[in-house]
Order: sequence, then structure tokens, then C-alpha cells
Amino acid sequence: MEVKVECHKRAEGSKPTALRREGLIPATLYGHKGAESVALTVEAKAAETLLKQADINHTAVQVNIPDLSWNGKALLREVQTHPWKPILYHLSFFSVATQDTIQISLPVNLVGTAFGVKQGGILEHVMTELQVECAPDNIPEAIEVDISNLDIGASLHVHEILLPGGATAMDDPQRPVVNILGTTTMAAEPTAEEEEQPTSLLSEEI
Repeated sequence: MEVKVECHKRAEGSKPTALRREGLIPATLYGHKGAESVALTVEAKAAETLLKQADINHTAVQVNIPDLSWNGKALLREVQTHPWKPILYHLSFFSVATQDTIQISLPVNLVGTAFGVKQGGILEHVMTELQVECAPDNIPEAIEVDISNLDIGASLHVHEILLPGGATAMDDPQRPVVNILGTTTMAAEPTAEEEEQPTSLLSEEI
């Protein structure tokens, strides 16, 4: 599903507090013209819907700005909210429409149940996100990793992950993504013969 949001150019001199009272959320778009940025507003309801659909630095958002006759893909870079109240303060977008490739963090979803876990091993999910480079118009929603064949003591590393077409992992190739650990070995109980052995006590001769 394509995620979209419509923005409008923010009037010069407008105050953020006054805009929020009018049901508008201040926003900023970066990267659409080099270092230039543009101040925008988003309707509060549209912003709330967007935050339910898009993850920060994960989801490519189709941003439409009719006032500027501009539209293109952008990442939701930052969301500012009240420290403890459910009040949205500001959104920041970074345009990726003109870039050949972008670097982005994607969630790592584990698929299947490891063979080693079925044998009593413990799953250790080391990396829950993976930094990848890909085309801005071909951003995967997540990286799926099949762990079904991992036995106790096995590890799956970054370089072993099968990535979607066109994506390249940017993290250390040797870094483990998943480990299957063995259970802690309990100390052996003493045998009957060992139990009969008297306890050695040290005493001083008088």
C-alpha cells in the first residue's frame, strides 16, 4: 500500500501554536533542492493517519505539495511530540526522489522456528534492524530471514542474509543477526559413593 500525505506551504510569520489551534501541524521538507528546505503544514488528521502507516526512517512517503507543484518520495525523518501528552508538534521529511540510492534501516523479521529451538535451544535475536542501501522507489518493508534450518550452536551473519533485489547490506558482514544458544548445563548431582565420602576438615594440632 502506498503511503501518501498532502502538505501546503506554510505562511511566513505563522506561529506553530496558532497553527496547531487551527488543526494544522507544522512540517519541514529537506533535500528536495540541495540544502534548501521549505516550511509546510499538514492537517492534523492527515498527520495522525500518516503516523499509523509510516515508520520513522523506514517508510517511503509520497508527499504532495500543490502550492509548489511538487510531489515525490520522502522519508519521515523526525516526529516531535509533547513529552507526555498525545500532542503532535512537528514533522520533518527528507526527499529521496532525486537520489539514485538511499541508506535506510529496515526491521529484521524472523521466519520459521529454528530446528535448534525445537531441540531445546534458545533463540538470540541480535539484530532487530539492518542498514541497507537501495533505490528510493524500491524500499522493502522489512528484511525476512528464514531461520528454520539453524541448529544449536549455529549463527546467521549479515553476509548470509538473502536481500531483496537491488538492496545491499551496509552493516558489518560478519556481524551475527541470530544465534541459537544451547541450554545451560546443570551441575551433575553427586553419586551415592561420593555422598558417602566424609567431609575433610582442617584442624589445628594442640
